[in-house]
Amino acid sequence: MKLTSKLLIAGLMASSIACKDGYIDDITPVPQGTDETPPEVSINFPEPGPLTWVPEEVMAINIDFEVTDDIEIQDIIVTLDGNEIGSFADFKDYRNTAIKLPYENLTNGDHRLTVTANDLSGKTTTNTVDFEKPENYIPQYEGEIFYMPFDDAYLDLVSVMEATIVGEPSFAGESAGGANAYKGAADSYLTFPTTDLTNAEFSASFWYKVNAAPDRAGILVIGPPDQANPDAQNNRTAGFRLFREAAGSNQRIKLNVGNGTGENWFDGGASADLNPSSGEWAHIAISISGTTCAVYINGNPVSQGDYPGISWEGCDILSIGSGAPRFTGWGHLSDNSFIDELRIFDKALSQAEIQGIMDDEQP
Repeated sequence: MKLTSKLLIAGLMASSIACKDGYIDDITPVPQGTDETPPEVSINFPEPGPLTWVPEEVMAINIDFEVTDDIEIQDIIVTLDGNEIGSFADFKDYRNTAIKLPYENLTNGDHRLTVTANDLSGKTTTNTVDFEKPENYIPQYEGEIFYMPFDDAYLDLVSVMEATIVGEPSFAGESAGGANAYKGAADSYLTFPTTDLTNAEFSASFWYKVNAAPDRAGILVIGPPDQANPDAQNNRTAGFRLFREAAGSNQRIKLNVGNGTGENWFDGGASADLNPSSGEWAHIAISISGTTCAVYINGNPVSQGDYPGISWEGCDILSIGSGAPRFTGWGHLSDNSFIDELRIFDKALSQAEIQGIMDDEQP
């Protein structure tokens, strides 16, 4: 016998032994006529309840569902509010299929999605999801009165009001949450009237990716006019000023609050520093009650203390991304940093509430 033949026989014998020893799994045929269970239908999207609010009256969604069967799926029918919007009968894997079905004409209001799957033995499974396209944004947190996601728009979803745009801010092309984030530019910022924002208690929460240029800037400011210095305003007797300044190679976050007759400072020193070279998003929050103020970075208090209470006298403008026009006397002008998921509350947030927001929005 030739050597090659001997090697071939030896190889076949080894393969046979390996199969018996369990190195290769046996193929178990599916017995015919033993379809015991109906199909399983799982709807991944939409989920029950309201969708994320969008300002458009009509929106597009991708319906996402999966169907499995122990023998073979025959067909799948998808209806929305009783009207058929999709049917499927050809599957690459006849026991398991995952389908994304685009639907472009979802209107405001309540909707019912139904997915019905049939198998070859005549068994049927139907799964239904009731969901809503909200006509208006639904605040996600207690006391939330203002929300800007910066998803390619400078829009407060609570009031459905567009910001006044000064200069040429833009969008970052990235985000901490959602589709985009605010990107500052020289001599550029956003403003809103403070109607309904200046309450006895006040909190703000947002994500921030710091840019060290310029070396100081305003971030979020509500302040009164400075009649004595109209070209370099710096009246700090009312409202608040959240800003940053260089601290060596870092940028330090600081808060100043006006109490009606004077001012109170909340400067956390090195614990309030951000490293611009890290390229990371940081979460910043301020919480102002009638008796205490606190600044949080990434859920941790970096400065806090008692004070006499905030005054809102003359505070009619909210500035985002700059100290201008009400806090420019020390050079805290436009911020080139990124800002995302800005929320304002008519209550003082606790550390646990801030942590909860962070967990929900974690980039």
